[in-house]
Amino acid sequence: MSYRFSAKNVQAFLFLLLLEIGIAIFVHDQVIRPFIGDMLVIWLLVFFLCSFFYFDKLKLLFAGVFIFACLIEIGQYFDLLFLLNLQNNALARIIIGVTFDWLDLLAYAIGAGLLMVGDFVFKRMDGSELHD
Repeated sequence: MSYRFSAKNVQAFLFLLLLEIGIAIFVHDQVIRPFIGDMLVIWLLVFFLCSFFYFDKLKLLFAGVFIFACLIEIGQYFDLLFLLNLQNNALARIIIGVTFDWLDLLAYAIGAGLLMVGDFVFKRMDGSELHD
């Protein structure tokens, strides 16, 4: 891993951030908001990190972000916000979340898996990858 700035990845991050905010504000269904939104949060974190760092092994990055998201979800199960005395902090409740759901872990796995597949396909098609 090395430091660098990627405008392309910042643009992808900002697009995903706006999409996630739009989903949170305007979509109140049983699939897109709870499942697709959680899947996209993996992409959001990956593009954020790739905006400022170059990762030699993207698969390790995808796995690391997946594990991080799972740890946050497990923290919800153990009432992490209460343990950190942040249960009344609205921003912490939005970022960390308050409700554990096994399906969130599946959404994170699918999000990371799609990034791995996408990275593989783009490398095969034109030699590019997330870093370009």
